[in-house]
Amino acid sequence: MATGITQDMLYQGKVRDVYNLPGSVLGPGQKNALLFVASDRISAFDVVLPTLIPDKGKVLNQNSAFWFDKTQHILPNHMLQVVEPGWLSSIENQTTVSELAPFAHRGMVVKRAERIDIECIVRGYLAGSAWSEYKASGTVWGQSFPEGMKEGQLLERPLFTPTTKAEEGHDESMTNQQVVDMVGQDLAQRNAHENASERGSIQADTKMQFGLLDGQLILIDELFTPDSSRFWDASAYEPGKSQPNYDKQYVRDWLIDQGWDREPPAPELPDDVVRLTQERYLEAYQRLTGRDLSDN
Repeated sequence: MATGITQDMLYQGKVRDVYNLPGSVLGPGQKNALLFVASDRISAFDVVLPTLIPDKGKVLNQNSAFWFDKTQHILPNHMLQVVEPGWLSSIENQTTVSELAPFAHRGMVVKRAERIDIECIVRGYLAGSAWSEYKASGTVWGQSFPEGMKEGQLLERPLFTPTTKAEEGHDESMTNQQVVDMVGQDLAQRNAHENASERGSIQADTKMQFGLLDGQLILIDELFTPDSSRFWDASAYEPGKSQPNYDKQYVRDWLIDQGWDREPPAPELPDDVVRLTQERYLEAYQRLTGRDLSDN
């Protein structure tokens, strides 16, 4: 039975498990680190589904690592080290190595930050819950929008639509003023889309999570993954319909077709839905990073 690191779980999120990590793993100066492990769990409408998606955790972790590295010159982030075989072989403590080995490719050692409990969502296209609200009331996040807009239409300018960060249950919408009230005016001021475009994809929206480390704002959690963003096939993009996607919208659509009420428990996913979802995640990773998951 595993001991030490794997017994010291801080909490389990919808997708990620977070563990305390002894400073001895990283050496002097890194005594306050955490181990983030991306599981193969998948959530939809803020409910964790009972079915796992193979390789999903590896895709999320490796994709986030790619973007944390690529954007660190813009804003610092919490990433210290991806758990991978080469790094594990450099650790002298074999007990630590044996405990971390099961998390290879899906684990990330990160700086411990004070999480800001806001999901920062930026939308460039009219899709998802924004489209649902627009159809019902002609508004998006309470703001009036022109009549006659189509599903998937490019917005005139990106829209900031924050929500609360819920450990359980549904996230709740927030106004911009509520964000200011929670974190202060300075933190409330607001090249991934271009990178996606170069690789034949459209990044329709994305969700980011921020934290504070020694008073400095940093990116935490995940970045530009198929879980936190909508990615569409640019060659098939056409406003007025659901777009061909490389994210978990396929699962959402299947659940809606089943008539699920979006409350737990969620239905099991059939094998063909699992397989097609896995393929979408793997293709998203390849399209967005230019890498194949088997290369890691």
